[in-house]
Amino acid sequence: MRVIVMFDLPVNTSLERRKYRMFRRYLIDDGFIMMQESIYTKICINMHAVEKVTQNIEKNRPTKGMVQVITVTERQYASMKLIVGELPDNYVDSDERMVIL
Repeated sequence: MRVIVMFDLPVNTSLERRKYRMFRRYLIDDGFIMMQESIYTKICINMHAVEKVTQNIEKNRPTKGMVQVITVTERQYASMKLIVGELPDNYVDSDERMVIL
């Protein structure tokens, strides 16, 4: 399963920019990878893990702006087509697990 987080947060004041950076840093620290600007993705093993990730996003969301979460299967994610542009060098399209000891 893939969890995709899409967000549009205000960045007009220094406080809003700070909250934007904090939310983005939270996603990265939680294991999300940037797919595109303001769109991050993370692999989850099952629906229980997806629910936990979603709950944590709700706890860490900024008070203003819009944050959307969608869950897709690996098959659905793999069927995504690139219409315009190029894949980045560090593009992750594998669901293999990595264990770092």
